Amino acid sequence: MNTSSPAVSNNLVWAILSTLFCCLPLGIVSIIHAAKVNGLLAAGDVAGARDASEKAKKWAIWSALAWVVVVILYVVVFVLLGVGGAMSGASGY
Repeated sequence: MNTSSPAVSNNLVWAILSTLFCCLPLGIVSIIHAAKVNGLLAAGDVAGARDASEKAKKWAIWSALAWVVVVILYVVVFVLLGVGGAMSGASGY
């Protein structure tokens, strides 16, 4: 008889890293779901643990993608303002 619970990754490392380096609000949601995994496994709810693990992973990915979008928008705005400022300064007005 096997009494050990199946291995389900809690994705806590990814959740913490996405919170620290990417998007704080989405990363916090990821941490909340990651923190549920071990408790659900201990209670014998393997399906719930897998669901929480997948949600933690999903929110960590969304956090990283949000960071990429913000960086791209920042660069685009910076370039547009920089080019606009350079062009208005070159006209002599």
